[in-house]
Amino acid sequence: MDIGQRIKALRTKNGLTLEELASRSELTKGFLSQLERNLTSPSITTLENITEVFGVSLEDFFKEDKAEQIKFSEDDYFVDEKEKSTITWLVPNAQKNEMEPILLTLEEKGESNIIDPHEGEEFGYILQGKVELIDLDSKKKTVLKKDETFYLKGDFRHKLVNNSKQVAELIWITTPPLF
Repeated sequence: MDIGQRIKALRTKNGLTLEELASRSELTKGFLSQLERNLTSPSITTLENITEVFGVSLEDFFKEDKAEQIKFSEDDYFVDEKEKSTITWLVPNAQKNEMEPILLTLEEKGESNIIDPHEGEEFGYILQGKVELIDLDSKKKTVLKKDETFYLKGDFRHKLVNNSKQVAELIWITTPPLF
């Protein structure tokens, strides 16, 4: 962490000049200038005096904002290839999130894992091919083709099956994460 940069950022955020910060922290303007340029290091007591002016605890002063990743590419994906299906996790570590998007590719006669009943919901968008959404409790089948979607409550056992002769591919999103 760049302590000098952090002090300067807090000072400017609070609309203070070096002179005003010096007066409020009972330090000299020259010393604070050296601190901001990392030409000297503050003692813990000095740093406490400075952070007190900003109304920030030492813990918060040293807490670095970790930028949350919002863009993902193939380098971030995790792929699990099975005999007739491939699951590509599109967001790494999605289990920490409220939803989990995957890209599911089903070869001819390929099928997804069985999804047991859960509290959440699911959404799917068929990118290519055709799949059957099968309710394993009632044995009801719903055929879904390219550019069609499904949205369901996850309160029944189900899976997706590709009974066609071409590859099927879909985006499947669950909440909470299940895959």
